[in-house]
Amino acid sequence: MNQLILDVQGIVHPNASKTHISYRFHLGTHGGKLRIHFAYEPKNLDDREQSKTMIFESINKYTEPNQRERIQAKWESFLPLKNLITVSVDDPERHRGAGHRHDPEQLLVISELESSPGFVSGKMLTGMWHVTLSLHAIVTESCRYTLQIHQEEE
Repeated sequence: MNQLILDVQGIVHPNASKTHISYRFHLGTHGGKLRIHFAYEPKNLDDREQSKTMIFESINKYTEPNQRERIQAKWESFLPLKNLITVSVDDPERHRGAGHRHDPEQLLVISELESSPGFVSGKMLTGMWHVTLSLHAIVTESCRYTLQIHQEEE
């Protein structure tokens, strides 16, 4: 048995940086494994001038005035600027883990016997589960994502 239990997609923009998007899904049967496929694109901001502007704004915001000129001289070392969205999962009783990976395409597994690094193996409880997308940084004009979760028999 391989059942699609969540299939969503969306588009986020820079003003969504440092926010979260949560989805809920119901597991109606015990056991099996969750197979989570998550992808987003684009990964990099390719506009060099836009990147330079964003880097200089951040340097001015986050560095001491006496350090700014030295850091601004090395602004290219921060290239390319990248979007970053990560995935975390909670079952009906507890946090099952987070995958803070930089890969723009990920296949994550959670099951009773084995789970992807960052996630905890354990009983696959029936009930309402939560998956959270953490939008750490959205630097492109828009960023598209897809999230599919399947429940499979082990």
